[in-house]
Amino acid sequence: MSPEAYAQVSNLLIPTATVIYALAMVSHAMEWALGRAAVAKSAAVKEEVLVASDGAAVSGDPTDVPDVPAVDVPAVEEPASSERLDAASRIGLLLTWLAFVLHLGGVVTRGLAAGRVPWGNMYEFSITASLAVAIVYLIFVQRYKLQYLGLGVTFVVAAVLGLAALALYTPAGPLVPALHSYWLVIHVSAAAISGGAFTVGGLVSVLYLVKARAERRVLAGGTMAASLRRLPSAEAMDGTAYKVLAFAFPLWTFGVLVAGPIWAEHAWGRYWGWDPKEVWSLVTWVVYAAYLHARATAGWRGSGAAKIAIVGWFVFIFNFVGVNLLVSGLHSYAGV
Repeated sequence: MSPEAYAQVSNLLIPTATVIYALAMVSHAMEWALGRAAVAKSAAVKEEVLVASDGAAVSGDPTDVPDVPAVDVPAVEEPASSERLDAASRIGLLLTWLAFVLHLGGVVTRGLAAGRVPWGNMYEFSITASLAVAIVYLIFVQRYKLQYLGLGVTFVVAAVLGLAALALYTPAGPLVPALHSYWLVIHVSAAAISGGAFTVGGLVSVLYLVKARAERRVLAGGTMAASLRRLPSAEAMDGTAYKVLAFAFPLWTFGVLVAGPIWAEHAWGRYWGWDPKEVWSLVTWVVYAAYLHARATAGWRGSGAAKIAIVGWFVFIFNFVGVNLLVSGLHSYAGV
């Protein structure tokens, strides 16, 4: 096939993958909605039982009816409701796999069309970095059963691909001279993979805060939505977030703060020049170093560390999007 044909295939596969990611997001949204509906129904049953208990106590001679203690009906999923939740989760995961295959095909054919690695401008980095998010998610789904992240992951990936296709698209072409280096492969691939892990870790941290709050509410006598009961414990999610981010941090350190300056010396004749991208990459590193320190400090474990992880993800996103689009510098290769 000619480069133009590869480019056309890529331009078809990326929007198609975006649509299927969006359908997967809808399926996962239904999963969460069904969980909310299940707890609402359970609460209604509990109220009916309490009313019936009060009515029984006053329906006849009070001396003939024993005292009826307060009734606490736990939020138990009905089999049909549980089956619908499982079906929505499975459909969402299958659609995510299908979208991932198309997404991967779109990235590969983009590289074949350009005759190089497909991350030489903002559009290409967007489709590659979002592919890294999907890869990290699907790997950890198999290892740690992270299906509960499906809604957040598919939303992020679909949003990034949609933004790339609608606002960042650049026709496949040659690289600018400064990017002609094997360090492009090392530096940018490490940034993309660690960015995918930062995203997954940030989403786990968000759900950790949600689950921890729900667990505190249950201890206070409240109920928990079925979708939240299906999540691992808050403690387990805290451990998962730590594993993901502990994997990403050294990769970011090497790929961005070690390989990046080495490449900068070859390209621009200096290791560090306080370019906006360099500064925000360092800020990202500092925030995640603070997260790892917080996880090792008793007073900051749990919610405190999770909030730092979420802040770190927003800093990474600003470094990824804001610096490229809003700030001019030597790293301004957005191509838009």
